[in-house]
Amino acid sequence: MPCARSLLGLLAALAACGAAAFLGYCVYFDWRRRGDPAFKRRLRDKRRAQPSKAAAPGAQLWDPARNEKLQELFLQEVRMGELCLSRGEHSMGAEHLSKAISMSGQPRELLKAFKHTLPPKVFEMLLHKIPLICQQFEADMNEQECLEDDTD
Repeated sequence: MPCARSLLGLLAALAACGAAAFLGYCVYFDWRRRGDPAFKRRLRDKRRAQPSKAAAPGAQLWDPARNEKLQELFLQEVRMGELCLSRGEHSMGAEHLSKAISMSGQPRELLKAFKHTLPPKVFEMLLHKIPLICQQFEADMNEQECLEDDTD
């Protein structure tokens, strides 16, 4: 049996040396690759060519075509906002429209449309309410996540 033990020890030592050599190989060539100015230039060009995720802040949380319930809720908020505005309740109308914007898949386009269709005073109120609604929405989502974690 001493022969088998020495053979296993030798194989383990060879495997350890091979792993260390491979790791050294990877580290050395990664260091060389990162130090190459052409690599940095290619990496910069590649990152510029990719569509940035920051260009679309708040990437679409939902797709209206796939989530009909949210689409109905969105349309309901728009209708409620329009109804309040037609009654002269500008504050409530702006609140409903800001909720609709926070649920929208394309808030920038919706804001552009509201800018052209709403009176300037109401549009200004709407712009002031959007951050508040977004904060409230995030708080509600965090609370819902905490409740879901507690049930697990």
